[in-house]
Amino acid sequence: MPRLQQFSPPLQIELVNALNDIGVKTDTDLLLFDDPTNIFRRLPPELGVSLLDFQRAVEKVVELAAAPSTFGDKLLEKEEKRDEDIFVDDMLVGVPELDALLGGFNPPKVIEVSGDKGSGKTALALQLVLRHLARTGDSSVLWIDSSGEFSPERVSPMLAQKPGEYSATALERLQVSLVFDIEAAHEVLETLRQAMSMRGSESHMESPVTRCIVIDAITPLLGPLLSATSSQGHAIMTTFMRQLRAFADSFSLTIIVINSSTNILPRNPEAVFETTRKPALGPSFTFMTDATLWLSRRDADEGTNDADYASTLHVAEVFRSRISVRTAWPGPLDRTSID
Repeated sequence: MPRLQQFSPPLQIELVNALNDIGVKTDTDLLLFDDPTNIFRRLPPELGVSLLDFQRAVEKVVELAAAPSTFGDKLLEKEEKRDEDIFVDDMLVGVPELDALLGGFNPPKVIEVSGDKGSGKTALALQLVLRHLARTGDSSVLWIDSSGEFSPERVSPMLAQKPGEYSATALERLQVSLVFDIEAAHEVLETLRQAMSMRGSESHMESPVTRCIVIDAITPLLGPLLSATSSQGHAIMTTFMRQLRAFADSFSLTIIVINSSTNILPRNPEAVFETTRKPALGPSFTFMTDATLWLSRRDADEGTNDADYASTLHVAEVFRSRISVRTAWPGPLDRTSID
């Protein structure tokens, strides 16, 4: 629900402030919670706004808050074009064996990517979105950075290895938002939701459409809220993940949530390769996504003493999935990792 400050101008800022003082802060407050005439009676007389002026202001809010109209044939054409782009060769990492684990990353999906630091979580997400942006010119990606570690200078070498017709503009269409708490994440997603809801209007038809969201990482946003003595944090986590699911379904998005790991002793029974680590945020979090992709890293050439010739083996396992058969894949990821 948009706040009334967003409608000033054309609304007078003095009227908006007066409405805010009496608890009318959003378009919903103004249009639905009470009769506009009763709201007018609560305004201070010194404001100098007549009933006619107030009614005109309410009509303007109705006009501005209404969903933009568009022609059905244009929407159908746009949706068919988007389906062609998405479902032919779109959301793939580019490694057939890895893509086969989840049947690709085509929307709508909410995928958890978890693993230890350095296992390739961020590298995999970057490989996915850069390949997509290089091949699809009318799309954009929202990257929510919760650590402040995203570096365009380190992304550029990875993009250079992703040939595509639209590589030159790929970084322009990679939107990075820095957030440090769950409330800031909500605000970023709400701004995006409003923008995508207006895609039917002529002014928004030509701009790139967001087709993927990456949250790197979700652990610092939700982890501090979880407590063994209170259920409030778990409720916040559940609500946020349900909103991500609704977001993905409503706008046909691929949402990647990167999660860190925590200890489990004596070993993780879900993992094919022995490990004492498991995804963070508790056992219920894995059921809030379509699939959990676990990444690990192990030395493949432990017998060599030359670090230049030693290789690293990255292992991807599907711990749980509603969309594919659980299996594992060992192989190399892009070594330009910023994880």
